[in-house]
Amino acid sequence: MWPFSRRPIVPVLRLSGPIGMATPLRPGLSLAGASAAMEKAFSISRLPSVAVVINSPGGSPVQSSLIYKRLRQLAAEKNKRVYVFCEDVAASGGYYLAVAGDEIYADASSIIGSIGVISAGFGFVEALKKVGVERRVYTAGADKGQLDPFQPERPEDIARLKDLQRDVHDVFIGVVKERRGGKLAGAADSEVFSGAFWSAKRALELGLIDGITDVRSKMRELHGDKVALRLVPIMRGGLWNALRRPPSIEGMIENPASLADDLMSAIEARALWSRYGL
Repeated sequence: MWPFSRRPIVPVLRLSGPIGMATPLRPGLSLAGASAAMEKAFSISRLPSVAVVINSPGGSPVQSSLIYKRLRQLAAEKNKRVYVFCEDVAASGGYYLAVAGDEIYADASSIIGSIGVISAGFGFVEALKKVGVERRVYTAGADKGQLDPFQPERPEDIARLKDLQRDVHDVFIGVVKERRGGKLAGAADSEVFSGAFWSAKRALELGLIDGITDVRSKMRELHGDKVALRLVPIMRGGLWNALRRPPSIEGMIENPASLADDLMSAIEARALWSRYGL
């Protein structure tokens, strides 16, 4: 039954923000944080449709995979068809989430793609020399300190990282090919899976999406003009917890590492969005 109304209802699950990455006042998208909302979205309506709105620049490949798998499991269990709608950006892990959809749509100005893997950081070796600081690292295991940003890079560490990236990239490529299958428009793998990103028009030409429209228009097309969209919120709790117990100056002084972690997380999240001009 639909309370207070006989209008058909389409649940709308909104997956927004960096994936897996915690930022000040706002935890990143994760399976643990989104699972309850996903369960609800697939249970509150008799209609065979669930809409998923995505606005994410990516993040953790593991959390992307876990959320993707859970969406597909729920779709199979509840016999629902998943319609994905991309907003500003569905790139990298954001596009990984998108391919959970049986159909994918975007706005004409959406940014789609970035099917690749990236690792980024900084090297502080010369900076330490300039300020006269000596880095001391003691490990059990010859490779335990690999890619330490305060020590010179070793070619073997870089080679190992690239092997790891190729493995993760291959998984991503496999999921896209499995889900998009014959919809990929004959473009070379070297283009589609290069890590490049495109406007919705080019993404449609490549077969990465199925059309250019918005969630309300598509659901009205499928279920009539009287269809109602019901947002199923993800209660991540970051802001609420912060409001209940705001950080104090004393706390920042006592635990500067926590403050530094928050700042670095915020910078990394900002860098993710900035990569797509947002």
